[in-house]
Amino acid sequence: MRNIMKGRSAGLVLVVAVALPVTVGPAFAVPAAPAASSASPRADDPGTTLLPPLPVRLGEGNPCTGASGQTATRAAWSQTALGLSRAQRITRGAGVTVAVVDTGVASGVPGLSGRVEAVGGADADCVGHGTFAAGLIAAAPEKGSGISGAAPQAGILALSGTDDRGVPSVERVAAGIRTAADRGAQVIYVGQALRTGKAELTAAVAHATRKDALVVAPAAPDAVSSEEKGPDGEMPEGPYWPAAVPAALAVVDFGPDGARQEHAPPAYRPDLSAPGSAMVSVGPEGSGHYIGSGASLAAAGVAGAAALVRAYHPGLTAAEVARRLLDTAYPSDVPRLDPYAALSLVQDRTRPSGRTPAPAQLPHPTDATPRNRSLAIAAGGLTTVLLLAAVAAVVPRGRTRNWRPPAAS
Repeated sequence: MRNIMKGRSAGLVLVVAVALPVTVGPAFAVPAAPAASSASPRADDPGTTLLPPLPVRLGEGNPCTGASGQTATRAAWSQTALGLSRAQRITRGAGVTVAVVDTGVASGVPGLSGRVEAVGGADADCVGHGTFAAGLIAAAPEKGSGISGAAPQAGILALSGTDDRGVPSVERVAAGIRTAADRGAQVIYVGQALRTGKAELTAAVAHATRKDALVVAPAAPDAVSSEEKGPDGEMPEGPYWPAAVPAALAVVDFGPDGARQEHAPPAYRPDLSAPGSAMVSVGPEGSGHYIGSGASLAAAGVAGAAALVRAYHPGLTAAEVARRLLDTAYPSDVPRLDPYAALSLVQDRTRPSGRTPAPAQLPHPTDATPRNRSLAIAAGGLTTVLLLAAVAAVVPRGRTRNWRPPAAS
């Protein structure tokens, strides 16, 4: 079931070791000053490395995003929160192609080397957002770095959904989805949340569904310009396309504290949530790293997890993959992605699956606490003692009265 989220999520708070405290910079430009620490200080560290923030779009006249001179040496908090090290012991996504319909994917990034195929001019990425998302989906860790994508052996099919400044259009995104499906992509990631284009994008997602491709898209934009806000500065509330199409998987973000950023744009009826704040990934040049936040980055993680499931369970359809991701998600207001559970848990496939599978009705997580288990064990033990006492009292009396069981008929 899709719910409308506003502001902070009220779900489970994850307790994780945060290695990347963040101060997010302006949405449409890369500030000159670095923004966030890539590693917690240690006694043997000469100092911490700062990562520059990734832009969402580029203003007119702004130069293309270049190489980051900084490298994150340890795994990001999101990798730990998703349990990617465990999931990748089962599969790393080999044989699956994930389409990235975004600002393009730079083909020369070392972590994606040899695994990027581009359509048209999508092998150039001036903004860097598409390359960053592709890294979250499929980047392999480089020497000296702990950063890895969800499916580091999956292939990437790059398609442009925006112009070279990062401004999307309905026509480009719809064409990208259709072309990706026609070229055999099993998972189609869309990095944009559009307020218009219901008819065109619904038709494009339907085309992908017929081709057995799963479309994953953000349920909220990463940033909202002043022109897009209401007269009193209020944020738009959606719907956003193509995420609002029932056959698509709509994703919202959360941060290291389990909540969305305070001023994040409201999400419209998300199906699934995943890490999306303080995310670390590759830039459009070199082997350095950037940091970014937003629902689009959470959607990239879900697309990578979908690639893992499609690699390990190749017999599942796109709709069944979506259902599996939802059924195995951690229960919360918006179910939280759990790639390892999606790969390893045995699923009841007797229940019919529709285009928009509902999350499993799981017990509240507190029902499984040690205290509740102890109470249940104690109650069971007390019941057993009472039954034995009753038997001890009744059987001797029956014997003294020459009681016999009735003869079998």
